[in-house]
Amino acid sequence: MSNALGRFAPIQRLLHWLMAACIIAMLFIGVGMVSTVAPKYLPLILIHKTLGVTLLVLVVIRLALRLHYGAPPLPADLLPAIKLGARLSHLLLYASMIVMPLLGLGMLWAAAYPVVLYGGIQIPALLPQSDHVHTLLWNAHAFLGFAFFALVLLHLAAALFHALIRHDGVFATITPLPRRTDEARRMSPRSTPGRRAIRE
Repeated sequence: MSNALGRFAPIQRLLHWLMAACIIAMLFIGVGMVSTVAPKYLPLILIHKTLGVTLLVLVVIRLALRLHYGAPPLPADLLPAIKLGARLSHLLLYASMIVMPLLGLGMLWAAAYPVVLYGGIQIPALLPQSDHVHTLLWNAHAFLGFAFFALVLLHLAAALFHALIRHDGVFATITPLPRRTDEARRMSPRSTPGRRAIRE
């Protein structure tokens, strides 16, 4: 299905910004978790787990929507290397958003730690208790967290590059705000032939 006006579908744009807010919260909460032993640690880990599972569900939905709606094409004059980098970075972002929560869940299961979310929802363990596996998954989760943070910064830099330097409309394809089409601009009162004739 094609994208109207060369933009992502409204539901895709909504999910993008909702997930962006969740990811930023997750990153800050993750930093707070590893830097405190105060009583607020337990509420932080509860929020972290709930957001992690929520993001896992949302990214699966988002991938399904991407397959259904597709994505607007990148500008034709964009360098091939930049196009390749954009595709690879998006693939890595999607992969990270899937692997990160799975590593977190596996880490908790391997530590025999109950995965209880907000509302008392409990996810049953799918891995046996193992200190060795827990250590491996913890290290992988921590390492991927730093790599994911770097990917998010790269994604943000690319968005600013398109929005503030190239002005090529790429950022407008995902912005939640409505975008006026060229036809609408041509039909606006300020650009009608009659108005131009009067001014002349």
